[in-house]
Amino acid sequence: MAATLAGHRLLLQRGAAAAAAAAAGGRWRLLGTAAEASSSPGGREEAGGGGGDEIYLKKPAAAAAVTTRDETSVAMPMSFMTGSVVGKRFYREATVRRADDGNGWSVMLDYRTLKSPAKRPLKLQSRTLAMAIAAEWEYQEADGIRPFTMPLMKLACTALERVPLTRKKIIDNLMKKFHQDLVFCRSPDDNELTVGVYQRQKEKIDPILDWVNTEFGFKPVVYTSFFGGKQDEGLANAVETVLKNTTDFELASIDAMAAAAHSLVIPLAIFRGKLRIEQAIELIRLEEDHQVDRWGLVEGGHDVDIADLKVQMSSAVVFLLLSWQL
Repeated sequence: MAATLAGHRLLLQRGAAAAAAAAAGGRWRLLGTAAEASSSPGGREEAGGGGGDEIYLKKPAAAAAVTTRDETSVAMPMSFMTGSVVGKRFYREATVRRADDGNGWSVMLDYRTLKSPAKRPLKLQSRTLAMAIAAEWEYQEADGIRPFTMPLMKLACTALERVPLTRKKIIDNLMKKFHQDLVFCRSPDDNELTVGVYQRQKEKIDPILDWVNTEFGFKPVVYTSFFGGKQDEGLANAVETVLKNTTDFELASIDAMAAAAHSLVIPLAIFRGKLRIEQAIELIRLEEDHQVDRWGLVEGGHDVDIADLKVQMSSAVVFLLLSWQL
């Protein structure tokens, strides 16, 4: 099993390497830890005015002769998870360093330790993931911190805080939608409007159905109804077992991909090294791309949807990949 998982991770790493560079802004100068970076104790403090969207800072103790990074922290407001602008940039640089207990890595905004919206230290086991999140903070503009440009940070908060408390509910929700999975729904082949979609589905999706049969030992049932049908109980149990055996970071990534893809099979195929990001996006957009080819692209509509899907899927895959690295 360990060798198989290592192989899956290697395949995923090759497929997501370009996306990882893009997610980190292509600027990997943040390889140094906070201990290696220059100290910026003169960073500007934000007032905690009680408006609900302020960024609360713990100021250094007045008696301290020298301000150190260990004496200060910054916690994101809960609105960070909703995507609204949460205040102006108040720090000069973002770096990473070893966590206080020596177990994992912390993201530093100048001398302040970054905390989650629940005001817990954002401690990550992967130094590479911590650097990528630091890169998201490094690229924030002076006029405002924009959470919607920080997908890795939001996924990390989800993995550290939401998943441990709601793991069973997340898995239950995924399994409820499993029987209506995108890959199990097939367009009719006797209709002029859908016959082209049907041919594309046979070409692109049938190999995934064959993989499901080989991977889990049960042949999926294909339905022409939009509402799907009922898959074999053995297949559902096998898929649920995989979800139960994931780490919190893996489950957060799979859940994010499933929401974007309207499919659980596609994220699992990525997780197991069967699909690359580009292939997954092609499968998700199979029907819509056929309509675009036939009727044309609506600017400000289809193009925005495509860009949004690429960001959601790529960031979740990169998050998964980086969480596996040290």
